[in-house]
Amino acid sequence: MFGYIGRILRVDLSDGKVLEEGLKEGDCKMFLGGSGLATKYLFDEVPKGADPLGPDNELIFMTGPLTGTESPSAGRYCVVAKSPLTGFWGEANSGGNWGVHLKCSGFDGIIFKGISPKPVYLVIDDGKAELKDAKSIWGKGVAETNRLIKEELGEDFQVACIGISGENLVRYACIINDLHRAPGRCGMGTVMGSKRLKAIAVRGTQEIKAANKEVFSEISKRNYDLVNESMLKITLETYGTAMATDLINVRGGFPTRNWQTGVFLDIEKISGITLESTLLVDRKHCYACPISCCRVSVVKSGPYACKGEGPEYESIGAFGGMCALENLEAVTLAHNLCDDYGLDVISTGSTIAFAIECYEKGILTKADTDGLELKFGDPDIVIHLIHNIAKREGIGDLLAEGSKRVAEKLDKGAERFAMHVKGLEMPAYDPRAAKICGLAFVTANRGGDHITAYVEGPAFIDIPFLCVEDSKIEDPMVENPAETKVVKDLEDANTVFDSMGTCKFMGMALATEDWVDMIANCVGWEFTVSDFRKLGERVYNLARAFSVREGLTRADDTLPKRLLEEPLPEGAAEGEKVQKLDEMLDAYYEFRGWNKRSGRPTPEKLKELGLEYVINKM
Repeated sequence: MFGYIGRILRVDLSDGKVLEEGLKEGDCKMFLGGSGLATKYLFDEVPKGADPLGPDNELIFMTGPLTGTESPSAGRYCVVAKSPLTGFWGEANSGGNWGVHLKCSGFDGIIFKGISPKPVYLVIDDGKAELKDAKSIWGKGVAETNRLIKEELGEDFQVACIGISGENLVRYACIINDLHRAPGRCGMGTVMGSKRLKAIAVRGTQEIKAANKEVFSEISKRNYDLVNESMLKITLETYGTAMATDLINVRGGFPTRNWQTGVFLDIEKISGITLESTLLVDRKHCYACPISCCRVSVVKSGPYACKGEGPEYESIGAFGGMCALENLEAVTLAHNLCDDYGLDVISTGSTIAFAIECYEKGILTKADTDGLELKFGDPDIVIHLIHNIAKREGIGDLLAEGSKRVAEKLDKGAERFAMHVKGLEMPAYDPRAAKICGLAFVTANRGGDHITAYVEGPAFIDIPFLCVEDSKIEDPMVENPAETKVVKDLEDANTVFDSMGTCKFMGMALATEDWVDMIANCVGWEFTVSDFRKLGERVYNLARAFSVREGLTRADDTLPKRLLEEPLPEGAAEGEKVQKLDEMLDAYYEFRGWNKRSGRPTPEKLKELGLEYVINKM
């Protein structure tokens, strides 16, 4: 199979059995790879009502056909499972180099099920796989785990692992590869911890072959050149993802003090420009990427001394904006602590900000916080709470459950200040300043997520998305519900990126036709623009069907009341709130071919997508 190794690894952690299985070409043609193929396995094999932290949930690592090839930024892999944070379909995606090494070690993916009776880690060495005792690394941070595994196996092994937050079943724990790259969202590290799986170490030399090697190489070079000539490269390479801080803030959409306002008054203290001129010491890039958007930063001395990658836009948004920290050094330390503990920075910062507001409003008291006085703008409190959450100590044991569960436990009106969708905390883009983002948040299969539709570019920053037609947003406030089609189109297109193993940033610089040529000449079968769009729609509907089977309804497709009822108090979007969400949802469901009352994919739509077998199982 061109573009694929042709094998996956099945690991039953309950009895320690490790088996190989061939990929089915028919499944690859229907779902491609990555998130698409993993979602197929999840829907087919995880029973309805399975406990996300129980033995029946599967943890699926999957690469795409372009992963490890010459294609621009083709180093990504995905992790799919039933989410312990939302209870629905969960997926996380990561770059770096680990995904390439997994594929070159002899497998397109790994499916874990069961629960190990003791901590273990998996080693794959050029096609040979075995489980090893993880007693010596259990309880260690990500950096120490990497060091100890490489001391034992060799420096050329690549490691993906959890920190202690995954071991302690913090519901938004993540997996970390390459020390700082994270499949960050939905609690995939929590599932890994529940299975007592500490790490996966991979090494290999297997070659990934393209069907039309010379043509594929020519297309890859052409696409590299297109990216290198784009404004995207210049901007991201200079300032990284933190470039967006000033741009979002000036539009009045930078969530501050737990979304009480969309304006951070001293944005220059934590901006990407300030990061570049003060703490930045180097830039890095993921496998085969022409853009070096990753920051390497150093805080040389003082209480926040640290060295590592980041901070990214979302960590600046979560800790700088939502928690109102004006100290970029403290934000950088918070980011690096999350990396070593294995915590999703968005959910961590958002949950802390929520707790601070609850304290300010008297819903939480010193009796609940072990005597801590929670207040916005206090970096030491934020750092302290990150440690508490990862260790599940004191108030951290409660906050480790995520803002939705915390609000349910606290009651007293706390739900109004819990900024999540479907249980997944939202990223740092206030939809009151660009309402199309609100629709994207509520329809995202993962929950409150910014990279499912990735609509923030045209909505906030005026970066064109060229990977789908009709993607230009002329009015971000969405007065015309027909404009909601852009969300559907971008969701489908970005689902294909997660299925083929490439970075979504490439979708900002390349057209759909560029990717269609790339895929067709890699895998060796006919693949058209129509196939591209249909594949994305098929996978998106299958993920939705999984969540519907687990209890998702239209009522879950909504925003926190704050965004629907409280106008922004200042800035360019002063007075704005999200209106006509139901009207936008009706239009979106119609474009999707979903039932408007229930939000379920209709039988007709599922048949059209070749998913007939899903109808009775949903």
